[in-house]
Amino acid sequence: MVIRNVQKQDIPGIKAVIDSTELFPSEMLDDMIKGYLENPKDSSNIWMTEVKQDDGDKAEVPISIVYAVPEKMTAGTYNALLLAVSSDAQGQGHGSKCMQSLEKELKEKRDARILLVETSGTDDFARTRAFYEKIGFEKEARIRDFYEAGDDKIVYRKDLTKK
Repeated sequence: MVIRNVQKQDIPGIKAVIDSTELFPSEMLDDMIKGYLENPKDSSNIWMTEVKQDDGDKAEVPISIVYAVPEKMTAGTYNALLLAVSSDAQGQGHGSKCMQSLEKELKEKRDARILLVETSGTDDFARTRAFYEKIGFEKEARIRDFYEAGDDKIVYRKDLTKK
């Protein structure tokens, strides 16, 4: 398996990953990634996928996706807006590998200092929050009732300048 930048032919597979996780309707992906696909070399956004070889036709099949953007009006702060691993591949280290690849890209090629992630404060996202803490993120903020009444936004932060 390899982690690489997203290519146009990956979109159906990435939609399948998103659908398997039920994070959001995969139809939203088209608008999210449109600018990147039109000119990936000039995009400041980062779209990476981990792919595996499909033994049947030797095609690469996405099993995970990570998407990050630079925060406007900051110097070196990025926000990882999407991390998804196919439901049948979760718990096998794929999410950690995607985040490691993202961090490497940010440190080596983007001069990034800080990486943020945001998630829900509901019980349904307790495993997600534990994952981010396990890979070195620190809880930075809670915005009460952000998504809706009773659903807080939890912001995690990782200092990319630390070794």
